[in-house]
Amino acid sequence: MNESPSDSQAIESCAAGYKDRSAGLIIFGILTLLLGVLCGLLFLLMVVGQLSLAGTSHPPTNAAPLLLIFSVYGVLAVALIWLGIGSIMARRWARALLLIFSWSWLGVGICAMAFEAFFLPKMMATLSAPPNGPNGQPGLPAGALTGIIVFTVVILIVFFVLLPIVWTCFYSSRHVKATCEARDPVTRWTDACPLPVLGFCLWLGLGVPMFLLMPVLGHGTLPFFGMFLTGLPGSFLFWGLAAIWGFSAWLLYRLDNRGWWLILIAMVLVAISSVLTYARHDSVEVFRQMGYPEGQIEQIRKTGWLNGNGLAWLSSLSVLPLLGYLLFIKKYLSPKAN
Repeated sequence: MNESPSDSQAIESCAAGYKDRSAGLIIFGILTLLLGVLCGLLFLLMVVGQLSLAGTSHPPTNAAPLLLIFSVYGVLAVALIWLGIGSIMARRWARALLLIFSWSWLGVGICAMAFEAFFLPKMMATLSAPPNGPNGQPGLPAGALTGIIVFTVVILIVFFVLLPIVWTCFYSSRHVKATCEARDPVTRWTDACPLPVLGFCLWLGLGVPMFLLMPVLGHGTLPFFGMFLTGLPGSFLFWGLAAIWGFSAWLLYRLDNRGWWLILIAMVLVAISSVLTYARHDSVEVFRQMGYPEGQIEQIRKTGWLNGNGLAWLSSLSVLPLLGYLLFIKKYLSPKAN
C-alpha cells in the first residue's frame, strides 16, 4: 500500500513492459463479490436468528452490540460487491480501495489473533468449569474444548491471515496497477493522495458514524478522565469526536499537516482518558452505564476477560499501532499547513 501519485508513471510509460492482469482482476473481482454475498448471507442469518428469538422467553439483552454487528456486515456486503464489480471492470479506484481493504483486513486479523491468544484460555477455562462452577452447568469435555480451539484458530488463520495476504499480494502487483491504469486512464479520487494516507482517512471516516450512533447504542456512555459521562454530556462529546475525526480525515486527504496534529492530539487524549477511567473502575461498570440487563452483565462477568482493569490495558495497548501508523504516514504530508 506504500505508493503515491508522484510515484505513478505516465500511462504511456507503464503501458510498455507490463503483463496484462485483466483475467486476474476478473477472478479476484468475482471472489471479492462472493465475499460480499457471504457477508450479506451472514447479515440475513443474524436478522432471522434475532427475529426467531423475539418470540421466545429468552432473557432480555442489550441490542446495541447486535445492531453494530448487523451494520458492519451490511456495509461490508455492499462495499465488497461494489469493489468486486469495480475489479472486474479494471477500475483504478477499485484496485486502490481493495489494496487498502486487504491491508486493513490483514491488520484486523493480526489483532484478532493477538486478542484470541490472550483471552481464549480464560474463555476455555470458563467453559471447562466443573458442574458446581460459576455457570451451574457441567463443563465441556477436554476433547470438545480442543476441537473448539483448533476450529477457532484455523478459521482465524485462513480468513484473517492467509486470504488477506493473497489479496494484498495480487492488488499490490505493479502489473495489476499498470493494467488498471491502461484500461482506466481517467484520474480518480483515489489518486489524490498516497494510499497509506487514504487508507487512514477512510478509517477515520468510518469512525464518524460510529461516534454519531453511540448516543443511541450506548446511552452516550464515554470514559472521561476517571469517570463515565452519560446521557446528553456524553452525547455531545461523541458528536464532537465525530466532527474531529471527519475534519481530520478531510485535512489528511488534502495532505494538510494540521489534520495529522489534530488527530494525533485527539487520539492521545482519548487513550489517556480511557486508561485513567478504566484504571479506577471495574470494566463491567461500562456495560451497566450503557443499559445492559443485569443477567447479561453477569454473563460477561463470568467470562472473566473483562473483570478488573482489562479494558485499561486494552486501551493503552490498542493506541500504540495507531500512533505508529500516524508516524509512518507523516512523511507523505505537506511540510506547510495549507
